[in-house]
Amino acid sequence: MHMEAREKTVLDLFCGAGGMSLGFKKAGFQIVRAIDHFRPAIETYQHNIGPHIERIDLSQPIELETSDVIIGGPPCQGFSSAGLRQHTDRRNILVGRFASIVADLRPTAFVFENVEGFLTAENGKNVIDLLDPLIEAGYQIHLRKVNAANFGVPQHRKRIIAIGGLGWAPSFPEYTHTAYGAPGAQLASQHLPLTPSIMDSLRTLPPASPQPPGAIQGHVHRQLSPLELQRAIALKPGQTMRDLPEELQHTSFRRRAARRVMDGTPTEKRGGAPSGIKRLKPGEPSKAITGGMQGEFLHPYEHRPLTIRECARLQTFPDDFIFIGGSADQMQLIGNAVPPLLAERIAESLLKDVDRTDAKHQQSLAHTGELLSFIPTLSSGVSPALRYVIELVNQRYLKHPVIERLTLWD
Repeated sequence: MHMEAREKTVLDLFCGAGGMSLGFKKAGFQIVRAIDHFRPAIETYQHNIGPHIERIDLSQPIELETSDVIIGGPPCQGFSSAGLRQHTDRRNILVGRFASIVADLRPTAFVFENVEGFLTAENGKNVIDLLDPLIEAGYQIHLRKVNAANFGVPQHRKRIIAIGGLGWAPSFPEYTHTAYGAPGAQLASQHLPLTPSIMDSLRTLPPASPQPPGAIQGHVHRQLSPLELQRAIALKPGQTMRDLPEELQHTSFRRRAARRVMDGTPTEKRGGAPSGIKRLKPGEPSKAITGGMQGEFLHPYEHRPLTIRECARLQTFPDDFIFIGGSADQMQLIGNAVPPLLAERIAESLLKDVDRTDAKHQQSLAHTGELLSFIPTLSSGVSPALRYVIELVNQRYLKHPVIERLTLWD
C-alpha cells in the first residue's frame, strides 16, 4: 500500500511578522514552531499564521527540538545600511546564535536571510560566525546576494541568502524575472518575464483613505503639511530632493550640500540628506521597503506617501494579512519581513531537494561541510570592503578542487 509522504516540518527563528513562514507554508511545508521577541510580531504572527509561536529571547540558552528545516533572519539593524551601524549592537551576536542552534539541532536543511550589509560589517566577522559552525557540522552551503525583484517581488530588495543541506548539496532557486530600474538589476537575466512594477502591484487597490479605518486595513495616507504638499506637487516620478528648487529643499539637505561645496566636492558627487524624499517611478519595481519608507517615498502619481497597505503589497503580503500594533510597529514589521513570495520561491526549490534526499543514505554519509558557492555580487566591480571579504572567504573556505576560486575584479 502506497503511503503518502508526510509534510516536511519547519522551525522559524526570529520569525517577525511571518513572511518566511507564510512562503514556506504556501510551498507545502508545515510550520511547527516559530520564535520571536518583539511583541507586535508575536501577535501579528499568531493572528495570521497560527498559535505555534513563542516569545523567547534567543540570545539566551534555550532547549529546542529540531525539525526537517530551520529558517530564520536574525535582526539586522546592527549592521543595516538603512540605519547607523553599531559594531557592539547585541543583535549582531544573533547570527552566531542562529548558526549554533542549527549546528546543534542538525536539521536536514536550513535557510538564512539577511541584509546585504551583513557581508561587509565588521570586516566579514558575521560571515565567519555563520559559516564556521555550519561547515564544521557538515552543511554544504550556498551563500549569495540576490535581488528579490528577480523572483517576482515588485521591489528592488537586495538580500543575502544562505541555503545548506546536511551532508548533501542543495540547489539554489533559479531566477524567475528580469528586473530594471536599479544599478546592476538586469545582470541576473534579460530573457525572463519582467518583474511587476509598482503600479502593476498597486492599481487594484481601492482609493486610499485620508483617515482611518480605510477600505483595507492600513490603506490610509497621512495628510501632508503645506510645505510637504508643495514639494510633492513639484516632484516628477524618479525625482528627489535635489531636483527641487532650493527654497523647497529640506534645510538639512541644503546644509549638507553647502558643506560639500565648501569642501570642494565635485557637483556630480554632492549628496542630499538621508531624509530626502523621492517620487517613485510607476513603471519600475519599487525601491526597497523599509520601516521608514512612509517618510521617504511618494506615490508615483498621487501627492501623498505610500500607505501601510501599499507597502505590504509591495512586500507581497496578501490584503487579508492583518498587522498588529501602532503604525510605527506595523511599518517595522513590514520593512523587516522577508517577502512571502521570495520565501515561497526558495521553499519550492528546497522542497524538491528534500523530497529527493534519501534520509537513510544521508544518515550513512560522513557529513563533510563546505561552501559550494559564494556570489556576493553580479557586478563587475566591488568596493574595497567587499573585496576584503571576498579574499577572506576565498582563503578560509574555497579550498576544494570542485569549487572555482572567485575572480577579484579590478
